[in-house]
Amino acid sequence: MSTITEIKSVEEWEAHVAGLAPSTLLVASFHAPWAAPCAQMATVLEALADEYPPATGAEPASTSWVALNAEDLSDISELYDVTAVPFLVLLRNGQVLDTVSGSSALKVRTAIEQHAQAPTGGGGAAAATATADPIDTAPAPALSPEQQKEELFKRLGDLVKAASVMLFMKGTPSDPKCGFSRQLVAILREQGVKYGFFNILADDEVRQGLKEYADWPTFPQLWMKGELVGGLDIIKEELEGDEDFFAEFSVKPAAA
Repeated sequence: MSTITEIKSVEEWEAHVAGLAPSTLLVASFHAPWAAPCAQMATVLEALADEYPPATGAEPASTSWVALNAEDLSDISELYDVTAVPFLVLLRNGQVLDTVSGSSALKVRTAIEQHAQAPTGGGGAAAATATADPIDTAPAPALSPEQQKEELFKRLGDLVKAASVMLFMKGTPSDPKCGFSRQLVAILREQGVKYGFFNILADDEVRQGLKEYADWPTFPQLWMKGELVGGLDIIKEELEGDEDFFAEFSVKPAAA
């Protein structure tokens, strides 16, 4: 069984990547401590890693599994366009093969099984894993529109609760792509709010689906404890009426 290694620095990441055989699939999971779906995804990945054997003797491992804190290792996150967590990046020989955003265990398993096979179709542990259970590796049946919507809404339900305060914006806090998003980020920073964010420009499925899910057609959207508060105008109104509106979520030291 393979285990998941927590990468703590850029140097550790570079050394790990450099030490892999060209045929090894690197499964890199980006997470954040405040995001509940990341804990669920960690459990999924641990179970999946357990299905793949480690290196034995001269035979390199077919897979290598690592976890990275997306906030602490922001340089690596930006390198792979990590815009939300959990986020999975699959690499082989330094090349990105696939990415999976969100907490769908089915999508993660499907992506890993697709790319974990030996690239040349040869024998060994990778080929054995790929053929061990024909039922698991069979293509999933196509979902009906109703099932697709149900799965999307489940994903959105997890996303809006990923942090106590979640901002769905155009761009990222360090690089907002619209003036409203920029202003809302500035307000959250001024108030000392610890928040999660999702770049809706990076995922059109979330961008369009959230409009219906929230019954709110514009962005940015700010959610608190899984409930929609609103956009920039609403937040400004709330602060005008209550200067302590964000007090529960502020990491500012209390005034003396």
